Amino acid sequence: MEVAIIGAGFAGIGAAIKLKEAGIEAIKIFERKKELGGTWRDNTYPGCACDIPSFLYSYSFEPNPEWSESFSPHHEILAYLKNCASKYDLYKHIQFETAVLSATFIDDKGYWEILDNNNKYYHARSVISCSGPLNEPVYPDIENKEAFEGELFHSLNWNHQYDLKNKRVAVIGTGASAIQFVPEVAPKVSQLTVFQRTAPWISPKNNQAIDEISKNRFRKFPAYQKFWREFIYWFLEFQGLSQYKDNKIRAWRKKVTTEHRMSQIKDSDLLKKTTPNYEIGCKRILISDNYYPTLERENVTLETTSIKRFTKTGIELNDGNQLDFDVVIFGTGFKATTFGHIYDVIGLENRNLFKEWDITGAEAFKGINVSGFPNFMLVVGPNTGLGHNSIIHMMESQYNYIVDYLLKLKKQPDNYFNIKPEVQKEYNINLHKKLEPMIWNKGGCNSYYLIDGKGKNTSIWPGSTISYRKLTRKTSLADFEISKIKS
Repeated sequence: MEVAIIGAGFAGIGAAIKLKEAGIEAIKIFERKKELGGTWRDNTYPGCACDIPSFLYSYSFEPNPEWSESFSPHHEILAYLKNCASKYDLYKHIQFETAVLSATFIDDKGYWEILDNNNKYYHARSVISCSGPLNEPVYPDIENKEAFEGELFHSLNWNHQYDLKNKRVAVIGTGASAIQFVPEVAPKVSQLTVFQRTAPWISPKNNQAIDEISKNRFRKFPAYQKFWREFIYWFLEFQGLSQYKDNKIRAWRKKVTTEHRMSQIKDSDLLKKTTPNYEIGCKRILISDNYYPTLERENVTLETTSIKRFTKTGIELNDGNQLDFDVVIFGTGFKATTFGHIYDVIGLENRNLFKEWDITGAEAFKGINVSGFPNFMLVVGPNTGLGHNSIIHMMESQYNYIVDYLLKLKKQPDNYFNIKPEVQKEYNINLHKKLEPMIWNKGGCNSYYLIDGKGKNTSIWPGSTISYRKLTRKTSLADFEISKIKS
């Protein structure tokens, strides 16, 4: 292979499309599951939907006039990705049910050797890692979990065979997944207790159905849909300015979310519990129109006393109170800043990339290249995540850079490129200087953007998506050590 792509989610599908458009056809996509889709295949919990508007959460080169709502449900996004794979003839490149165990750079040959779960080896000149940061669930470290005799599962692995009707349900977590499935679960169960560690900031969602008249308009006039995409994009960029410093935009966002909370919650004790104690934007700002009203249902309790341990029949709190449940659902997120659960990436001098990152924290050059790992690239790598806009825009910027890199590499068949360590180091020093005064570091919260919730920020891009687009427009070979393949 010329290029191996690991992962067939949004990142991998988009990368393959752009490589083929550039004339790079000798590619293989390794996908560990039976079908493509990544997070939109795996997350099937009730109410699962995107929290970025549909027109923006799609490839710019492949608009979709068929979205049914402003914020698409997961099954529509999955169908969109499958349509893209069919339209661009990608299925012939995808090898399903193939989990990559390791990728090892053979420097004297100038290629990567890939080992899969079937004990088969493959060779590729370049590797693009598109495995994504949100695919491995996090479970809180709660004592005695194995003693609980009821049903227990994570939102990522929703048990659709288990009937929640008239059950006593505990939900642990109040993040982006939980605020979507809690309103769906509450009407079905006899009792629902939501365990909250930290109150999230929640903005109005204002989701709207897209009627057939509008769809016809988008079909006939693609420029009209492009206009809405651009409008939404610039509005979110404007909102994102609140993350960089305390300004009028931040004050306006705080006012909107506060009024939203106060208008939907009448109970004074509940209002106090749902009021965040940190600056808006420090953690991911969530969107929902039905989460707060759900908390006021007679069969729903918001519990803020911390959990001590599990018991046979439920949960014991730190105040000694014991609660019985039939089922416990974890809405506690993903391993976003640890990487040891992913495949091994072995570079020069036998260095193991993801194991190093678990010790030092993830770093890369522009979130794409890592020194010591030639011809290895990441999509949605370190510090390319966003707190304000569509990650698809960042992916497309990375595609520009990666395609340019690979076309330059193609012109030098006897060489491989390795980002200079001093270039990577200087880039990251400057990046973290920019991050230091920003909301994620100074907003008074512990978030999944940071290592262990409070350390180094390895997740967020400290700027506009336009600035990142400019940064990744081209590859400069002056940034790389160019080495001759020995044989």
